[in-house]
Amino acid sequence: MRVALDYRPAISFPHSGIGRQTLALEGAIAALPGVELQLFSTAPAEHPLRQRARCPDWPSPLQGVHRLPLRLRFEAGFLPRALREQRIDVHVSNFNMGLPLPPRPPGVRYVLQLHDLFQLTHRNRHATSLRAMVYGVSDRLSIGYSVRVADRIWTPSQFTADEVARYFPAVRDKVRVLPNLVSDLADSVESIDALGLPPRYWLAVGIREPRKNIPWFIEAWQAARRQCAAVPELVLVGAREELPQEQRQVAGLHVVHGLSDAQLRALYQRAERLWQPAYAEGFGLPVVEALGQGTPVAVARGSALDEVAPPEAPRFDPRDGAALSRLMETLAQEAKGAGIASKEWAARFAEAPYRANVARLLEELRS
Repeated sequence: MRVALDYRPAISFPHSGIGRQTLALEGAIAALPGVELQLFSTAPAEHPLRQRARCPDWPSPLQGVHRLPLRLRFEAGFLPRALREQRIDVHVSNFNMGLPLPPRPPGVRYVLQLHDLFQLTHRNRHATSLRAMVYGVSDRLSIGYSVRVADRIWTPSQFTADEVARYFPAVRDKVRVLPNLVSDLADSVESIDALGLPPRYWLAVGIREPRKNIPWFIEAWQAARRQCAAVPELVLVGAREELPQEQRQVAGLHVVHGLSDAQLRALYQRAERLWQPAYAEGFGLPVVEALGQGTPVAVARGSALDEVAPPEAPRFDPRDGAALSRLMETLAQEAKGAGIASKEWAARFAEAPYRANVARLLEELRS
């Protein structure tokens, strides 16, 4: 079997969730016996990726994966011909869209890895309202097209699978669940003493998108601290400018970004708890990363977080701030706990089960 993998997210955003899952697919598919993997991507003119991936002759900037003119040039002008010339059996696109435009090469089966539908169902952050409108239209068209032409749709959670079936009921029989790979962050722990963090802190990862629900979470945390002195300080991983102006200098709030994997690992290990307050999440990578370091978690109800957190993890309504504050007051006075049980739960998202799932899903496409 000759398998093609759209490698654009890995070169454009290698540290993003989708970029990391592109790398995970590369490793899993390349290791399969009887499978030949070929990478397809855009790239700058002198980029070393051109030595091991099939790229158009024309150069593309590293962050060009979402630029519509470049996408059309690649997905319509280059990819169909390249897949046909390389006699590809299965082509995998893994950033919610991006399957080749017609004509479809004979005999090629298409796989769409659809991480979530939030580009269609939720308000996302864009630099201007014009960009929001343009991307909104192009996302609806591109995702809708890719969902229709895909032979299989792989989602990272049952929550996302159900959302696909709800939004596109005609394709429900094509959907399969492939939980994300959550590998260990680093082989070592790097000191985070220079960050000047307090000895006790809670942690939240990700600020940018409104669905992450961070401003609401900060308000509930502040209310809990006013009522209970045991509530720890809060560390957010993200950019401070992504917070509302009035929350950027809140007492007891620490905002960090640009961390290495080894530093992030240390941050998880020292945290008393990871909180994930998102009201919409297609998987919840930080939750599993924290559990893998033995750190307990508390998560919002109502999305894929229900699946990735262990049953005993505290849960809360992502719109009831008063109830969240009361939960914080209670948990602030408990011992850290977790440890071995958390690591055992996180192991179900490790490399061995992930690769077994990829092998099973590709074998299904042989028939």
